[in-house]
Amino acid sequence: MTTESGPGNGRSDPSLSVIISERRQLTDLGYRLLGSLADAEDAVRETYARWYAMPREDQDAVASPGTWLTTVLSRICLDLLDSARARRASYVGEWIPEPLPQQAEWSAAPPGGTGTDPADRVTLDESVSMAFLVVLDAMTPAERVAFVLHDLFRFSFAEVAEIVGPTPAACQELASAARHRIRNSRASTAPKAQQADIVREFRQVWLAKDIDGLIALLDPDAMVTTDSGGLATAADRPVEGGEQIARACVELAERAPLTIVERTVNGQPGLVSRHAGTTVAVLAFDIAGGRIKHIWAILNPEKLRSWTPN
Repeated sequence: MTTESGPGNGRSDPSLSVIISERRQLTDLGYRLLGSLADAEDAVRETYARWYAMPREDQDAVASPGTWLTTVLSRICLDLLDSARARRASYVGEWIPEPLPQQAEWSAAPPGGTGTDPADRVTLDESVSMAFLVVLDAMTPAERVAFVLHDLFRFSFAEVAEIVGPTPAACQELASAARHRIRNSRASTAPKAQQADIVREFRQVWLAKDIDGLIALLDPDAMVTTDSGGLATAADRPVEGGEQIARACVELAERAPLTIVERTVNGQPGLVSRHAGTTVAVLAFDIAGGRIKHIWAILNPEKLRSWTPN
């Protein structure tokens, strides 16, 4: 049995299922490279568009379509990462990677999207924790692509060099520099069960407006980074210091009733704030040594489309 290779082209393509089956891995890779599901999906669509733009004889000549698709996607993402630096110079406030819910809570897709299609979901493991993505985002585009392709997706440095250039040895140095960044930025992460307990207690003392309880859970040098994109009310710069964060949390709770629920954020325990059934904030945590080191609060509604329940 054959399948149409593309809309309206009238050609049969027995390998179409193989091509489409790569979509999950391509989305996985794109999200890790870009930190944005919307951008990753755009990059995946562009990758498929380039595949179907090739003459059939050129498609047939590709020994490994999956490798071809991954290579093209990686090059697209590398170009996007280069241009993203310029775009973020005009971004209002801090930029935080787009948070993702666990698959059981994946909501209806935005217009034109396919958010409930399992192929569009990203595998949620430690390589997409918010803390890890933030470190990836601090790398140069070449470091990020070399590290993700080699260390996370097991590409050889010879294969990485075809994308990043100029040589396998240079790509090995890029990946090594990326690993060094990760080692220097990450303390020993608490077990997930302990993280969940601390996040749960943080929610309880926050709702109780217990400033001493909040201070006890926060590292003295803790930080809160907020991403609103200028589309929601948020602090202009990160809030630093456990006591300062605790007081800011209590002030927020006193200004308006909070509806806060425990949810998985990028595969890790987190919190979600809702108003009238709409998600208005997603909080991701970095926890080590029994205390909260960093909180990332995403308020930009464009990054929360996957979080509003059906």
